[in-house]
Amino acid sequence: MRTLCSSTLIGEFFVIGFAGLVAMKDPDLSMAQVWTVSGIAMFLCVLLCGLVTRPGGVALGWALQIALIASGFIVPTMFVLGVIFAALWWASVHFGRKVDEAKARFAAQGDKTSPSGA
Repeated sequence: MRTLCSSTLIGEFFVIGFAGLVAMKDPDLSMAQVWTVSGIAMFLCVLLCGLVTRPGGVALGWALQIALIASGFIVPTMFVLGVIFAALWWASVHFGRKVDEAKARFAAQGDKTSPSGA
């Protein structure tokens, strides 16, 4: 699960950075505001890559997905990109868990069939 979720989060890292560049064109926002929010979100993406398998890691990932969708109020394209990344996040978690379960079953079968003297 870690690999799939981390790939999604790194993709979000870049999308958030590009959205920050677009948000800088908004005359109501200062550059400091844009890059503080974007920087925190980008940092969370990288941090979550390491925390995704820990308790609460997936929930924090969902919170990030909601924030990404909500950023569409500043950069309208982020509504669409946020939904796409939320779907990717769901797929990463769902299929990542299935892969982890399959790996565990395969490892358990390998332990049962290996000779005890080897």
